[in-house]
Amino acid sequence: MRDAYHEELDSIGDDLVEMARLVGSAIGRATTAMLDADLRLAESVIAADEKVDQLQHDLEARAIALLARQQPVATDLRIVVTSLRMSADLERAGDLAQHVAKQARLRFPESPVPHDLHATLLEMGQLAQRLMAKAAEVIVSKDVDLALQLEQDDDEMDLLHRTLFQHLMDDRWKHGIETAVDVTLLGRYYERFADHAVSVAKRVVYLVTGEHADEIQPAETPVEGA
Repeated sequence: MRDAYHEELDSIGDDLVEMARLVGSAIGRATTAMLDADLRLAESVIAADEKVDQLQHDLEARAIALLARQQPVATDLRIVVTSLRMSADLERAGDLAQHVAKQARLRFPESPVPHDLHATLLEMGQLAQRLMAKAAEVIVSKDVDLALQLEQDDDEMDLLHRTLFQHLMDDRWKHGIETAVDVTLLGRYYERFADHAVSVAKRVVYLVTGEHADEIQPAETPVEGA
């Protein structure tokens, strides 16, 4: 019975990795659909979110069943509860990728992003995909140091987000209010997607150490010449 129990715990972890990989792929494809005004690709991203939702629902049902049947304590309880929270983060990240694709569908046959901001949005999409790929790696490896790095990596997304607002607030903005709203929404979607990747990594830190990531002091950087 205990072997079956731990196999079920492992399968929950496998589902989390699959969810992370699916939503990482989704944000990359949604970005392409948005920038290239590719309606077919946008529709495929929107439809594929159903699989992420189903994985989240199945994981939640199995986790609750484990809590009821096994009444886990200590580490095992932390695994189940933290897995539930990670699945919620990943499901929301999938929704954000879907929002990007829906924005592409809404503005078809045009792109919702003016050409002079394509490079910035492309960079945000690529960074979002990399962050989620790293989150998936953290789930597999349980590497606390790698997990803590994600918050630093997210600083790059925050910088790109501020760059978008600088364009929007510039007196030379010439693309109108509707496009400004589109760009504002898209920037927010990418920023929130990255936040969910960071949240997943932080939850892995808690799963492994029993401490919240914010409570763990980062290693000090050696001072040259010291």
